[in-house]
Amino acid sequence: MRPTIGGMRRGVLVAAAMALIAMPAVAQKKYDSGVTDTEIKIGNTMPYSGPASSYGTIGKVEAAYFKMINDRGGVNGRKINFITYDDGYSPPKAVEQVRKLVESDEVFVVFNPLGTPTNTAIQKYLNSKKMPQLFVATGATKWGNPKEFPWTIGWQPSYQSEGKIYAKWILDNHPNAKIGIVSQNDDAGKDYVKGLKDGLGAKVSMIVKEATYEPTDPTIDSQIVLLKASGADLFVNLTIPKFAAQAIKKIHEIDWKPVHILASVAASVGATLKPAGFDNAQGIISATYMKDATDPQWKDDPAMKEFFAFMDKYYPDGSKDDSLNLYGYTVASGLVKLLQQCGDELTRENAMKQAASLNLEIGQLLPGIKVKTSADDFFPIEQMQLQKFKGERWELFGPIIEGLVGG
Repeated sequence: MRPTIGGMRRGVLVAAAMALIAMPAVAQKKYDSGVTDTEIKIGNTMPYSGPASSYGTIGKVEAAYFKMINDRGGVNGRKINFITYDDGYSPPKAVEQVRKLVESDEVFVVFNPLGTPTNTAIQKYLNSKKMPQLFVATGATKWGNPKEFPWTIGWQPSYQSEGKIYAKWILDNHPNAKIGIVSQNDDAGKDYVKGLKDGLGAKVSMIVKEATYEPTDPTIDSQIVLLKASGADLFVNLTIPKFAAQAIKKIHEIDWKPVHILASVAASVGATLKPAGFDNAQGIISATYMKDATDPQWKDDPAMKEFFAFMDKYYPDGSKDDSLNLYGYTVASGLVKLLQQCGDELTRENAMKQAASLNLEIGQLLPGIKVKTSADDFFPIEQMQLQKFKGERWELFGPIIEGLVGG
């Protein structure tokens, strides 16, 4: 029996209705430029050359991490196309490279660009373009200002928080110290010093001498000599790895023996302390929020074993002892988790929405330290623990310290 015209029409209508029912699953996919069904373009700048080139390993380990993710099938079936350029730690170069990422490469987000001066140079541009400046690789407090800069979010603890942690330790352990400080002449250095001074409070007069340097300076030897001459017996070293290593060497050379506090951004065993000489670095105090590959207590830790295996396979030229590599690994894993949370709604607006609603546990962070944000809290990591350098590694001491973020 042949179907009637009416029956055929009903069949067509039923098929059409079923197709409409199925359509929402497809329609749920929502992309901005830089995203397709098979790819997500992620942009980045790093100082692969210049005075902060030791940080360049972060970009290399991130590229290796994304290769591992791609080998495992990508994020929700999409491969990460990581486009990273050298900015030489130069603000004008950073602006040029970021414009290229946004306007020529048409990346989805700009992820983990490194440096306070370079990020300062690109912040207004990226916010005007409504382009996420995700997980900025610097601890300046300006990255946690969602009202003024809703497209910028930090990652690591703020420098002001860290400065306050050091101030508390000084007051508890060396209340009569004469403090000498060297810091970078930019917002990073100013944030560190502000935190230290705020933490010292009424005892800010303990600071007897302050010195600064420019990232383009060849050395900070003269600043170290000046601080020794001031009579300071406690040295707060707020520098990047190149200058931190110089300072440690110079202190030994001129036979100055102050209590030595070192900023976390320069506390890498591989990038700072080994080049400076382990003998010269004994007893230095710093703070951290990550497990240290040189600490034997993490030898059998599952998360650290995962990191070691990754380094062996995907970045064998990188040093496991360099905490900058562990930093790159952790922040890259944070981005992947954020992208997973975005699902098929890969818009920049949703990326920032997810960045502002994180509650992550990353195994390579110290126990008890979480990555947590909200719509009015753009500081993902706000806890640290003090550590002291002994032998060829850091030893943790004291409790996890939190709640000191901001001014």
